[in-house]
Order: sequence, then structure tokens, then C-alpha cells
Amino acid sequence: MSHTVGVRQTQKLRTRQALLDAALGLLEHQSLSSLGLREVTRAAGVTPTAFYRHFEDTAALGVALVEEALGSLHGMIGAVLAETGDSEERLGRSVELILRHVGEQPAHFRFIAREQHGGVGPVREAIAAQLRRFAEDVAAALAEEPESRGWSEEDLLMLGGLHVDHMVITASALLDAGPDGEREVAGVARRRLRLVTLGRLHWLDDANGADTP
Repeated sequence: MSHTVGVRQTQKLRTRQALLDAALGLLEHQSLSSLGLREVTRAAGVTPTAFYRHFEDTAALGVALVEEALGSLHGMIGAVLAETGDSEERLGRSVELILRHVGEQPAHFRFIAREQHGGVGPVREAIAAQLRRFAEDVAAALAEEPESRGWSEEDLLMLGGLHVDHMVITASALLDAGPDGEREVAGVARRRLRLVTLGRLHWLDDANGADTP
């Protein structure tokens, strides 16, 4: 009995993954808002009825793609930030992580880049939620550093958000540049991070007058 249940569960997971893979392939050439359920099931080789065993609609499928694209990055970025070395070194290694991840999953990142401001609300919200989590993770890591002494939680979260925005910009630039332009994109990304890092060191120099016009 348990063997039968195991086989069914394995088949269920395979079908779900087939739907995700089929949708991702179709989304190379169109937006999620224009994607039809029957297109996906035809490409996956399953019936429309089978689709509803896994997803409520194409928006739910899109949310699952967001998790597939960005979910695994949380642990990776956390591990990079936890490594030894100064903040500039570790953030530089985060650039390497983005280079590798975009190179391994370009279709996922093209999907994220297109749908971040796309027409499917739940997917926009899912992407925004993932990026907020990234910002919180980075802020928590930066809070442990001596350079953050005296910083407020609000300012640390703002700094974390700057790094996440930089990550998104770098990923988009890599997609546009292709393999031939990767080195240039990486160089610009590192210089921008260095600028943010240097600015961070002097953020509290004039804290009382920081908001004065």
C-alpha cells in the first residue's frame, strides 16, 4: 500500500514539474497574462483536468514559478553573507552568486524581470514579498557588523533594500548583455557595491543634518 502511495506521489510531483517547465518555456515568448491554461497543458502533455489538481489558475502557477526562481536564493545569499571577510568582500561574492544563478536559470530570471511589474497581481505581490525577505535577510546580516553600530533598524532595512535592488538590476543587465557582456556587467556591479559600501561608512557622520535640504 505504501509503495502505491509513493508511486502516486512521485507521479504527482512529476506532473506538477512538467506544468511548471512547460509554462516557463512558453513564457520565453509571452507574458503570463496572455498565457492560456490549455497552452500549458498541451505543452506538458497532460489534460486540463490534471492542471487543476495542482494549481487553481495560471496566476497560482506563476506564483509557484516565483518561488522556484527565488526561493532557493535565500539560503545561498545568507551563506555568502555569513562568510568571513569584510562586507565589501562578501558582497562581492554575492555578485558572483548572481552571475552563476542567472547563468544557470536564465529563463526563470527573464520571467521575474518581465512579471515584476506585469499585469498579474498575485505574481507581482509574490515577487515583491520575496524581495522584501531578501532585504530583511541582508539587513539582519549587516546588523552584525561593527560598521552598523549606531544604525537604526529602518536604516539597515533601507541599506538591505539597496543591495537587493542592486541584485535585481545586475540580473536584468546580465540577461540583456548575454555571455559576451558578462564581465563588463560584473565589473560595474562590483563598483556600484563599492560605492554603496563607502557611503555606508560615512552615513552617520552627519546624522542630525542628514535630512536637512
